[in-house]
Amino acid sequence: MSSVLASLVPVFLVIAAGWLARVTGFVEEKHWPGLEKVTYVVFFPAIIIATLARAELATVPVGGVGAALVAAILVNAGGLLAARGTLERRAGISGPSFTSVFQGSTRWNTFVALAVAGSLYGERGLALMAVAIAVMIPLLNLMAIGVLVRFAGGPPQSARDIVVAIVTNPFIWSSAIGVTINATGLVLPAVALDFVEILGAAALAAGLLVVGAGLDMRRLARPGRAHWLAIAAKMVLLPVVAVTLARFLGVFGDDLVVVAIASSVPTASGGYILAKQMGGDAPLMAEIITLQTLAAMLTMPVMITLLAL
Repeated sequence: MSSVLASLVPVFLVIAAGWLARVTGFVEEKHWPGLEKVTYVVFFPAIIIATLARAELATVPVGGVGAALVAAILVNAGGLLAARGTLERRAGISGPSFTSVFQGSTRWNTFVALAVAGSLYGERGLALMAVAIAVMIPLLNLMAIGVLVRFAGGPPQSARDIVVAIVTNPFIWSSAIGVTINATGLVLPAVALDFVEILGAAALAAGLLVVGAGLDMRRLARPGRAHWLAIAAKMVLLPVVAVTLARFLGVFGDDLVVVAIASSVPTASGGYILAKQMGGDAPLMAEIITLQTLAAMLTMPVMITLLAL
């Protein structure tokens, strides 16, 4: 419980700092787009490359952990896509809003997950979480980009346009680079690793600050159906499905707890950057991230205890 709270409270405080910086005018409105862009194009790709490149995957149950997490994500994603028309007709969730619900229901905050797993299980916890990162980040970004291209409300896209959008997306090419380095055993010069890690260190703070800057507290105080749907799907359904599948695949003990952690953390702050850059409902995405971060202080300890301990 204390490890979970210790990881989540600073995340929420950085979001609050971003909101205060914007509403007080300490950081002028004209400066936020520049921070959003450098976070999207530079900082997040750097942390993805660094994390995937140095992951020690040989010592952990890659198959069971990876398969359970991927299958759980696909269950959530498939259910949302199947309900897309119903959500618009009955809940008033438009295409751009649906993209934020989709990201909020499937993506996960790797920084919180790494902090909790490392605090509980040390190097093995970090190695297990690296498995989750390796299998989840490329898949989640591919799905998120596809959904944004399809439902964000922009002009119709050809198959070529969609492929180009995926290939040139910083989240995708950085995942490909990190996985390739890990799989080939390529040894990078120390200078290159230090360079990437320094850039990546800025990702969490910058990402959370721009999330806070995008908040509308009036909407946050009155969460609607879209907010509650994303909270229920991500914070309850995803961990239940992931842990159930992991047990079926023979994952137990500490490994199972790490599956519970990876699937029960709040959604990723990078979802806001992606929504802002690709025409999704960025304010709704910011609200979902903040509400899930708050909710996780209760739901994460409960879900981990009930499902895995």
